[in-house]
Amino acid sequence: MIMKEYSQEELASQPVGYWSGEAYRRVVGRIRAELAVEDLTQPHWWTLNHVAGAPGTWSRAKLTERLVSFDDLGIDFDGVFDDLVARGWMKEDAGILTLTETGEAGRLRARDRNARAHEQMHEGIETAEYVAALNVLRRMIANLGGNSDLP
Repeated sequence: MIMKEYSQEELASQPVGYWSGEAYRRVVGRIRAELAVEDLTQPHWWTLNHVAGAPGTWSRAKLTERLVSFDDLGIDFDGVFDDLVARGWMKEDAGILTLTETGEAGRLRARDRNARAHEQMHEGIETAEYVAALNVLRRMIANLGGNSDLP
């Protein structure tokens, strides 16, 4: 996609809140649309990836504590866990959450969709540029008292 060029002075005067907000809406909107194909929300996605990434270690309470830092919508994580169990994607044995074969297959399908979305988002952006952009955002977050560590 072709972007209009602006001078450094014009760009330097732009409000980062607008641009970071618009980027958030576009990126998250695309990810949510891809997840919706599998009838998943972002909290479903976070749950599936955490459970798959550390099998046999996540209780509801421990996983909720971990995921709440990603949540800006007041998600009922027990409802998400219950939904994944009810659809047969996850099971709970002795208080530990694990993915079923069906859940892992769904997670992989969603991962592939998200990978295509990420490829589109990164078109025309060199790795060094992407890293620089993230570091600028991380610095702004730290400057404003937020946590700039990787999740």
